[in-house]
Amino acid sequence: MNTATESSPAAGVAPDHVAITPSILYFGTPVVLLSTENADGSVNLAPMSSAWALGQVVVLGLGRAGQTGRNLRRRPDLVVNLPGPALWAAVERLAPLTGRRDVPEHKRGAFRFEPDKFAAAGLRPIPSELVRPPRVAECPLHLEARATRVRPDAAGDFLIVEAQVLKVHADPRVVVPGTQHVDPSAWSPLIYNFRHYFGLGDELGHSFRSQTPRPHGTLSG
Repeated sequence: MNTATESSPAAGVAPDHVAITPSILYFGTPVVLLSTENADGSVNLAPMSSAWALGQVVVLGLGRAGQTGRNLRRRPDLVVNLPGPALWAAVERLAPLTGRRDVPEHKRGAFRFEPDKFAAAGLRPIPSELVRPPRVAECPLHLEARATRVRPDAAGDFLIVEAQVLKVHADPRVVVPGTQHVDPSAWSPLIYNFRHYFGLGDELGHSFRSQTPRPHGTLSG
């Protein structure tokens, strides 16, 4: 009897799972850029990675103390802009910025106030048709929407926003010609995978908040 062979995992079968406690659970979710309107009529642009769609409703998970949540409680118009992988560096330029002049205590030191996030990210605003906040020109997909419900999550640490999509704009290059369909062979979302950026392929870089940084693909300067 070969006990070593019997105790080894079968070929191609992973060993038993181990219990872990990850600091975050971004297990491969798309990045979106949310444009909302500030109280003075200016625009806030914020990256986030907790978004999913059901029919014509998009559900968003936001930090409770952020400027985006503040805006949507009072001014429900927004645009859900979906960047492709080529925009990961622009998204990362936005990552350490906040639209709150009074930077929340838990963000101090890592984040700084920035009133013009479009300029800071090197992105261009273009007018929306049905809502007040602008769209991000460089993003292949824009969802003009209106928040219909904003509520705390079960733990009270975050906000859950339900937004009704009013109009979808798409770069013609990601649309199946002659149809209303997005071409999945032409469209690739930017994926946030445990604080690292991916397309539908190789890793592109990592967030400044990553706890597992690697030297390749990082921003310089």
